[in-house]
Amino acid sequence: MSTILIIDDDDQLRMSFERLLQEEGYEVRTAASGEAGIRMVQEALPDLVVLDVRLPGMNGLETFKRIHAIDQKLPVIVMTAFGTTETAIEATKLGAFDYVIKPFDIPQMLATIRQALETGRFMRSPIDMDVGPDKTRGEAIIGKSPVMQEVYKSIGRVSATEATVLIRGESGSGKELVARALYQHSMRNEKPFLVINCVAIPDTLLESELFGYEKGAFTGATHRRVGKIEQASGGTIFLDEIGDMPMNLQAKMLRLLQEKSIERLGGRETLPVDVRIIAATNRDLEHLITTGQFREDLYYRLKVISIWLPPLRERTGDIPLLADYFLARFSSELGIENPGITHEAMSLLVSSPWPGNIRELSNTLQKALIFNRGAPLSLEDITQAASGDPQKGNPHETACDESIRTWIRSLLSKGDQNNLFENCLDHFGSMLVGEALNLTGGNRSRAAKLLGISRPTLHAKIDKYHLKIETSVK
Repeated sequence: MSTILIIDDDDQLRMSFERLLQEEGYEVRTAASGEAGIRMVQEALPDLVVLDVRLPGMNGLETFKRIHAIDQKLPVIVMTAFGTTETAIEATKLGAFDYVIKPFDIPQMLATIRQALETGRFMRSPIDMDVGPDKTRGEAIIGKSPVMQEVYKSIGRVSATEATVLIRGESGSGKELVARALYQHSMRNEKPFLVINCVAIPDTLLESELFGYEKGAFTGATHRRVGKIEQASGGTIFLDEIGDMPMNLQAKMLRLLQEKSIERLGGRETLPVDVRIIAATNRDLEHLITTGQFREDLYYRLKVISIWLPPLRERTGDIPLLADYFLARFSSELGIENPGITHEAMSLLVSSPWPGNIRELSNTLQKALIFNRGAPLSLEDITQAASGDPQKGNPHETACDESIRTWIRSLLSKGDQNNLFENCLDHFGSMLVGEALNLTGGNRSRAAKLLGISRPTLHAKIDKYHLKIETSVK
């Protein structure tokens, strides 16, 4: 459970915020002054600090500096009113994760908190390489095959340099872990490490997210905003799925790599920045260049150093090592004894194609463990855990799909309906969450793992769908 420290002198806001975050599944501590907040950070380091700019005695900016001196990797979100925006911007330039304008939008604030906690975990959680079978906690890059030995060598040679790195490989092959290992072994490992997924952020928002904007740059730009690149000064930016970056932003990214400078959206001032760029993609960039979808000059700027991650089907000898690692890790996380795996089940893992690579293997083993009854995982356990893959061609699932399509067509045939799309998503979301809770006997931690979402997100879904939870002891 993540711990969040709120530092704000507004008693009502502090209490309301504390209640909200506790309902989301976080452990919350509060302080009414900067001095008290600093003492709490010194006594027990939280996972995140939410800090108001205006405080009695020591102001928010000085409080941030003192907290930052205790631990530079501790993410801090600054809350500010319009009148103190410049102070919040200054704190962000000094290393604060982000700033939020009061009164804030609750869903947006919760999303920012999740991003900050994930960033903090990325910076703090070490990525081990080539670990032994006794490794049960944390994340690791696993494999003893010749191709993986070359990956380890590349990380060792490149991490201490300032070179731009392009990581290539299929989806699920572990590109993010390699990026984090490069950061953690670099000379910038005490500075920020920010992840930007070029697919997850809409094109219209990606430019302002990366480069920031000036007041009045567009409708709704009521104040200046510092972008992630400027915010990560001295640190590292990981641009995931860069092959999907829009062409107009590719030109700005080229300027960043060539001139080490940026311009905010709607601004004319050239801002020098000091960041290292690590990029990753599963796209065929060479083909995208020939079709005019990716700039050739940016391609050569990015691939100063290129690291290729092989798909799992090309290193099947590593699958037993990966399986042993995931079984030990997930058993520890679930609080159960590692049941092991039968020889027949392991043979199935080794012979399977794994189009989703390590991510698919990991998810399959996690699902198998959740429904396991203590015996070693069998051939049937693995088959059932993997049967959710539509590529398996399950006839029952095909029939279900057709029933769903029939129901959808009947809804669409009724003509225009308000919020039909959202209502359908909520309908299936409610069923999915409800069934996960039923299958796990109301165990929220296991249900969240089964769904592939965080526990706070699960709590929000339960509240949204007004689900009643029935627990059972098994």
